[in-house]
Amino acid sequence: MPHPVRVVFLGGLGEIGRNCMVIEQDDKLLLIDCGLMFPDVDMHGIDLVLPDFTWLRENADRVVGCVATHGHEDHVGALQFLLRELSFPVFGSAVTLGLARSRIEEAGLLGRTDLVVVRDGERRMIGPFDVEFIPVTHSVPHAFAVAVHTPQGVILHSGDFKLDLTPVDGRRTDLARIGAIASTEGVRLLLCDSTNAEEHGHAPSETSIGAVLRALFHEHRDRRIITASFASHIHRVQQIIDAAVDTGRKVATVGRSMQKNVRMARDLGVLRVPDDTLIDIEQAADFPPHKVCVISTGSQGEPMSALSLMARGDSKLLEVGEHDTVILSSHAIPGNEFNVTRVIDGLLRAGAEVVHSGIADVHATGHAQADELKTYLSIVKPEWFVPVHGEYRHLVAHAKLGELMGVRRDHILLCEDGDVLELSDDGLIASGRVPAGMLYVDGIVGDVGQGVLRDRRVLAEEGVVVVIVTVDTSTGKVLTGPEIITRGWVYAPEAEDLLDEACDAVAAAVEKALAEGVRDPEGLEKDVRRAAGKFVSERTKRRPMIVPVVMEV
Repeated sequence: MPHPVRVVFLGGLGEIGRNCMVIEQDDKLLLIDCGLMFPDVDMHGIDLVLPDFTWLRENADRVVGCVATHGHEDHVGALQFLLRELSFPVFGSAVTLGLARSRIEEAGLLGRTDLVVVRDGERRMIGPFDVEFIPVTHSVPHAFAVAVHTPQGVILHSGDFKLDLTPVDGRRTDLARIGAIASTEGVRLLLCDSTNAEEHGHAPSETSIGAVLRALFHEHRDRRIITASFASHIHRVQQIIDAAVDTGRKVATVGRSMQKNVRMARDLGVLRVPDDTLIDIEQAADFPPHKVCVISTGSQGEPMSALSLMARGDSKLLEVGEHDTVILSSHAIPGNEFNVTRVIDGLLRAGAEVVHSGIADVHATGHAQADELKTYLSIVKPEWFVPVHGEYRHLVAHAKLGELMGVRRDHILLCEDGDVLELSDDGLIASGRVPAGMLYVDGIVGDVGQGVLRDRRVLAEEGVVVVIVTVDTSTGKVLTGPEIITRGWVYAPEAEDLLDEACDAVAAAVEKALAEGVRDPEGLEKDVRRAAGKFVSERTKRRPMIVPVVMEV
């Protein structure tokens, strides 16, 4: 009887980002993706959010490798953090590994991994895992679906994909191979991208954006054009360059990641640029503005990105003005809407004209929409189906599509981060949980927990009140204070009377406690916190953080 195979979800279910899961077979572990998530607006000071690696650390000796389906940060961005603690090879296309390599190299961790390039259609043994790499079309070149041929049948992971029949590079999702697997071995378990499960119809082809860009370049032919897109979206960059060449413009790139990715893509032959087209940004001033196109990072309004610096007038390379047209060729990632709006406002204040996806069709999603997902399900015909990659509402919508396309309702499982599934001769069942919280990165890893985040929310929303008092524990007398220092509760110079009353209330509480024989600083701090908190709440209906400081002599 074949041994059961387990699937462990560490991220990407019930959220956009942190995509990370594990397949367990013959006591070995294979990671599929290891991504990060960008912080929500209420995660004050947080730079990035990672999966919880606790379970992987505890089983480090069993990890045989990581399969990277494609090069987006939400799928490979956490590798540089996990490789600090574990060592394993990473398998992916040349483009995927090129995108992942730069981050790993910056972290000085290339010595802890082997980056193993695999080709379209290749089938490779990774430990006990028989892994097949199937081409799919996405918004980054050379993405893969992954078919893992296990003792319990084929587990098919769709990766991020769309059914684009006219992709920029002609590399389509290989439905023929997926259909061949489905009609011969059969797909025992399908794990499928749910990001656009709520969107009806088909996603537009990436090449449709090229026509829109060319029209915009002709319409604004007398102006300098600055475009912004994801640095990893090489196909979009290709179409921007094509439109620039078509209108006789030189192209300059701005932003470190854009410059690195363009160089990498040219080296791999994925990006085709005439030799005399690319110029350094410093040379842009040597050409008339209408003969220049700038491709910039910052489409998500990242505060220190090239486009944000332009919008604030802080860029040392470019000054945006009334003779510029800025094209934002992207959608705002959920949570980034405010940052993007702020950048657009800044560009408009500078006098530029701004074109974004709300005005013109300058962006096409890289994720399959409902009709494409139904087509995919009709070809795969999985025995078991688990929607992945998306917020919970996306997973629910995708589950309904699965049922509509003939998957039995009791063979569709809605899972969350931390869930463990076991695939055996008897079917697919939930078989426990592993730690799957969020790991917050603020500068370095591991220094920010839920408690710190909760304190930051209080500080941001209500402020802080520090109460300092010095007591003589031998005589039970207050020597100095109470003194109150506050930030974000009330403005001290304008609230002296209120602060004096607060000091009186705290002093009375401390004297009462001393009179009752309380001498230890911890006990006195509790009384100080209680008295200050009661006064603040009653007088201002606010709940700032109260920090009592009791010094003894």
